[in-house]
Amino acid sequence: MAILRLVARRLLSSIPLLFLVSALTFVLVSLVPGDPARTIVGQHATVEQYEAVRQQLGLDDALPVQYGHWLARVFHGDLGSSLFSGEAVTDVLGSRVPVSLSLITAGTLVSGLLGVALGLMSARRGGFLVKVVDGLSLIGLAVPAFWFALVLIAVGAVKLRWFPVTGYVPLADDPGEWARSLVLPVLSLSLSAVAIIAKQTRDAVLDTFGRDFIRVMEANGFSRRSILYRHVLRNAALPVVTVLGVVLVSLLAASVFVETVFAMPGLGSLTQQATVQHDIPVIQGAVLYITGFVVIVNLLVDLAYGRLDPRVRTS
Repeated sequence: MAILRLVARRLLSSIPLLFLVSALTFVLVSLVPGDPARTIVGQHATVEQYEAVRQQLGLDDALPVQYGHWLARVFHGDLGSSLFSGEAVTDVLGSRVPVSLSLITAGTLVSGLLGVALGLMSARRGGFLVKVVDGLSLIGLAVPAFWFALVLIAVGAVKLRWFPVTGYVPLADDPGEWARSLVLPVLSLSLSAVAIIAKQTRDAVLDTFGRDFIRVMEANGFSRRSILYRHVLRNAALPVVTVLGVVLVSLLAASVFVETVFAMPGLGSLTQQATVQHDIPVIQGAVLYITGFVVIVNLLVDLAYGRLDPRVRTS
């Protein structure tokens, strides 16, 4: 019951967040230079044609009225249609979400597994591995994902020809090619995340090893391996889970650049294109999906907290 109350509380608190983000996005998009009606009719259209398109798209209404109309449609499960293609926004987003989910899920798995493994090894063995983790952290924080993506394309795709330069193959079409098309984007997305998780894991494990109850167990003859896997990992998991949640959300932001570099038809590249075109319904729909994704990630982190620390469930 405590878990259900926690889930209900988090979901209810996310409703004002969705309203706030959607309203703020609407205002910010209106401030971006550009006019979708002018883009559609072209520079040589008459004033009457231009005004007719603005009226047809509802762009001649005041901004609060436009937002109110959009919000009313959302309550009926309709996110509207693209101003340029006329395609339903839910269909447009539905075709892009699997690409971004594949990229972010694979990036999170690679980052989590490599980061935790590297952090544990450096905490147990120290010496050279500590310097490797510190060096990786510095490089991962300093090098942007899109630059690393360009380097990977030059080496892995152009020189060695092991992987495709750009593009994405759906999993249902060819699982092997789907995996090959994800290797370079996932590696470029995971570099900084692996370094951050490895450093956080190492620091959390060393901090737990320094606590009194661990010293007592060592003094009573428990092996270091047994203490690590039975007690240290559970206590060190809380800060690592926190970082994993932050990394997952940051991968979503970084995927915009990675999808653009690798020409992947994902949610990030769609949002970037819609922003350039001033396609408000698509932007609003994408932001709603992304905000929902962030809410789900935070909920999963809270559930992991509750699983790892009983005090969270009762607080």
